[in-house]
Amino acid sequence: MYSIKHLGVALLILLLAGCAGQSGGSQGDDLFGEYGGEEAAAATAGTGADEGIPAGSAFGEGGESVVAGPSASAENRLIYFDFDSSEVREQYRELLAAHARYLAANPAARLRLEGHADERGSREYNIGLGERRAQAVRNLLLLQGASAEQLSTVSYGEERPAVLGSDEEAWSLNRRVELVYQR
Repeated sequence: MYSIKHLGVALLILLLAGCAGQSGGSQGDDLFGEYGGEEAAAATAGTGADEGIPAGSAFGEGGESVVAGPSASAENRLIYFDFDSSEVREQYRELLAAHARYLAANPAARLRLEGHADERGSREYNIGLGERRAQAVRNLLLLQGASAEQLSTVSYGEERPAVLGSDEEAWSLNRRVELVYQR
């Protein structure tokens, strides 16, 4: 069982490396299934470098590895998303891998993934979008070594904004999944 798990992780890494090297694919293609419609169109429209979108990195200045787990900085416990998308951006993959490594090394650790959306869209739609975002992060963590027993998800939709406001800067900060370690 142990070697099968490692084989699966190795295959995922190869798959991700192959996808990263493709230039003809749509940016809206989601490893975990895109939900189509406006969400797919919005995901393919942006590059992830849109103005007002917070940057995320698995490495600090100078290239040193970031701290994962409950002692991680607040910045390293936030995953931001493009408008109307549940696709985890490439820039967060190594950060999530670091959290997965922490969870794998600490089986008693528990992590709640809180999905959020900006105020645009209906309440019901945003609850669903927040859940899809939390599930996308959960799937990546599972594929990289975390166990299902360690992870729980909840969606707050637009109900708990990080920033109040009705402009792109506020919206970009509200489209997120928060990684909340539980003691």
